[in-house]
Amino acid sequence: MSLRSQLFLLQLAIVLVIVAVAGSTAVAMQRQQIREQYQDRMVGVARSVAQLPSVIDAFGEADPSATIQPIADLIRQSTGVTYVVVTDGNGVRYSHPNPELIGEVVSTDPSVPLSGETFIGTQTGTLGKSWRVKVPIFDRDGGIIGTASVGTLESELDADLYEDLPRLLAWLIVAALVGSAGAIWISRLVWRRIYRLEPEQIASLLETRDAMIHGISEGMVAVDEHHRIALLNDEAKRLLELDDAATGRPATDVMEPALARLLTDPADTDETVLSGERVLLARTSDALVDGKRVGRVMILRDRTELYQLLTDLDGERDATQALRAQAHEFANRMHTISGLLELGRTAQAVDFISRSGHGGSLVSGSIAPGIQDPDAASLLMTKSTIAAEKGITLTIDDTSVLEPDGTTDVVTVLGILIDNAMEAVTGSGRTDGLVTVHLAAEDHTRITVADNGPGVAPEDVDGIFSSGYSTKDGGHTGTRGFGLALVDRIARRRSGQVVVDGSELGGAEFTVWLAPSLVDAPRPHLQVP
Repeated sequence: MSLRSQLFLLQLAIVLVIVAVAGSTAVAMQRQQIREQYQDRMVGVARSVAQLPSVIDAFGEADPSATIQPIADLIRQSTGVTYVVVTDGNGVRYSHPNPELIGEVVSTDPSVPLSGETFIGTQTGTLGKSWRVKVPIFDRDGGIIGTASVGTLESELDADLYEDLPRLLAWLIVAALVGSAGAIWISRLVWRRIYRLEPEQIASLLETRDAMIHGISEGMVAVDEHHRIALLNDEAKRLLELDDAATGRPATDVMEPALARLLTDPADTDETVLSGERVLLARTSDALVDGKRVGRVMILRDRTELYQLLTDLDGERDATQALRAQAHEFANRMHTISGLLELGRTAQAVDFISRSGHGGSLVSGSIAPGIQDPDAASLLMTKSTIAAEKGITLTIDDTSVLEPDGTTDVVTVLGILIDNAMEAVTGSGRTDGLVTVHLAAEDHTRITVADNGPGVAPEDVDGIFSSGYSTKDGGHTGTRGFGLALVDRIARRRSGQVVVDGSELGGAEFTVWLAPSLVDAPRPHLQVP
């Protein structure tokens, strides 16, 4: 059976049950109301008969029925009751609709009214089953001398009820028809709202949707028109480090400002953003239903590994440039020595070799002996050579101290700060560029990188640590400005901080404090060689 038919039959059954219950209740209430009306009338008639002086006085006559019977018939006809029966203290009738029964004992028990109480109930007498009232008749001295019984046949009560039933049934039938029409309309409305699909088809579509959304390798985030998160697939939870509790909350409360900005911005865009220490490519677009905008959808692709490969490639390129510089230097010296020997100037050649020293190291000066971290030492050696190629003097303070801490946080921070310093010096057009590095091991590892470039403008101090903010291209670019943001997040994760100030060299000085690394501390997502 189709869903549409099931909905109709279910609603129709509900309507019919409600109509039947309502009708039964209405009939019962009408029956009770009719009985109460008759009861009030009969009680009034019975008490009136029992209190009539002519009736009371007739009990002392030789033939009481001669006086009481006409009075009872008149009252019966005028009030519309079935009978008015008056009896003496022994239950002998003084009046009855059937005169032949006068003088006989009543067929029902008269003990209740003869005891001084009023009886109300249904009994079966000579006229049939009737709804009756029996009251005592008192003489002028207060003694009970007989009873007055007034009743109406149950068939007459039913006739009064049946007289009102056609109108009630007509209303019930109209209600049932209206309810049926409403059931048809609701079933059609629901059927159209669910795109005329059956439950099995809906379940299949839902299973397919869940499998697709949670099975794809890209993260998916959907927000409604009020920018509340409506959907997070498994990959999005992993990339953004969120859980199911984020669903239903505003995007600005649980997501990075850069990502929340993309979800609230009405323009479709592709932008690279930093979330935590991950580099993500975010693509946003409107979510449309029947051509109406109902929210925004964001697709996230993890570009951290790609960024890692690019930075590794930059490191290899730096090492290659350093080796090339060494090869050029070595070739030049060999040519000089060869020329001196060919000219027969042996003494000058020996003197040149003596003055040249080792000359084959990757860096002109030695790395500070206190730097025991091999990764950091290798980085500093490579950066020194690259700096020399660019005409920049990179100086490592001889008092620098650095012990390995089992992470690559120091290497990441050093690489970013040195690269930024060299770019600042190169961009300023100086021919005497200078970059200094100092490493200290106190309660925290302290990294200080200074340069003699143009420094950081006061208006840029608050923005340079924001994701995607770059002074090179004038603010948010979407593809640059992740280095210092990453440094700031690494420092905060390591319970430290980053401070930028003017350096004694005339440029900027960045100082980073990193607390000692914990064994179970999360590893950084990015590494800079």
